[in-house]
Amino acid sequence: MATLGIDFGTSNTAAAVMAGDTVFRIPVEPGRETLPTSLFFDMDRKRTLIGSAANAALIEGREGRFMRALKSVLGTPLMREQRQIGYEKMTLLDVVARFVSTVRTRAYDATRLDFDTVLSGRPVHFHPDPARHAQAQIDLAEAYQIAGFKTVKFLPEPEAAALTAGPLEDGQLGLIVDIGGGTSDFTLYRQNAGQIDVLNSHGVRIGGTDFDRLLSLAHVMPLLGRGGDVRNAFGSGTTTAPNAIFNDLATWEKIAFLYTAETRRLVADLLKMGVDQTAFGRLEEVIAMELGHDVAFAVEAGKIAANDHPQGVIDLKALEKGLSVPLSATELSDTLSDMTNAIKVASWETLGDTAPRDVAAVVFVGGSSLMGTVTQGMTDLFPQARQMRAQAFTAVSDGLAMAAARLT
Repeated sequence: MATLGIDFGTSNTAAAVMAGDTVFRIPVEPGRETLPTSLFFDMDRKRTLIGSAANAALIEGREGRFMRALKSVLGTPLMREQRQIGYEKMTLLDVVARFVSTVRTRAYDATRLDFDTVLSGRPVHFHPDPARHAQAQIDLAEAYQIAGFKTVKFLPEPEAAALTAGPLEDGQLGLIVDIGGGTSDFTLYRQNAGQIDVLNSHGVRIGGTDFDRLLSLAHVMPLLGRGGDVRNAFGSGTTTAPNAIFNDLATWEKIAFLYTAETRRLVADLLKMGVDQTAFGRLEEVIAMELGHDVAFAVEAGKIAANDHPQGVIDLKALEKGLSVPLSATELSDTLSDMTNAIKVASWETLGDTAPRDVAAVVFVGGSSLMGTVTQGMTDLFPQARQMRAQAFTAVSDGLAMAAARLT
């Protein structure tokens, strides 16, 4: 029997186990150490695809249901509601279990070890509400058990990442800045004689998918009618189109639940009464053709492009030929400024009584920690600290494997 370390992420998942004194990263996909946390329920073939195969099925336009960012739904009543998902009726708890079961199977295929125990990463806070945080951990533990793990243990993700941080001098302080898809987590630690002493951990519910939501609301949803005028059904005058549908369409974990008869009736009314027929026509196309995830992927790609270059673009050709939105690095930074400030405040709060000047190193973990606006924010707070980049997508799973070995 063996323990598998799993970093079940909002956007990506990784797994690892110790092989002697070395971390062995599970090849969760051929030639890859990370797996997109995506599922596609293929209606024609009556099977479930996960990871890159799920993303590809969506892009190819196959008939089915695509799901992503389910970690953000943990702790809500939605997890245990029976619903028709693609070709079968199940709960979201079953969906998460199917995903982690596949990870467990691929770990067995790679190692021939029967993993009966999982040491799973978790955010410092799944949710600011303590009751929902506790329920989210219960949900995830149950999903692991459904997937075949007999014993489930948890370790905060930034504390796992701290185990993999580069060496500091004895007594020096380091700060893990773990910006994932759904949460931002921080751990202040001291290194002593090669050992890591965790001093404090803190987290906020802000991550890369929230960046995507803000960018979509600000730069894409106006092209679909957000903020547009709708004529009153009775009498003269107009009102503003309801914001809820646009907010849901910009939120990764809510997109899959938008394609209902109720939503289609709402969109039909907006198209009938809307002043800007072009914009509301695009909204009708997105809902009718179930293109919400295509739009979300376009926003994500535009975000990455604007982060890497002075000028990026959100390419909406999946919706309309030639339709795109320019997104500069400056616009990216301006749109995300409030969230960047919230991340800075959370990192400051992690310090407690420690002065920022006493932090010798800031260690970046998680895909969204690669955002320039995040890096600059940490530079502003800790100008004297050495900036270190752990393996952005595998530091947590590596640390979980190391911690699991110490527990056995």
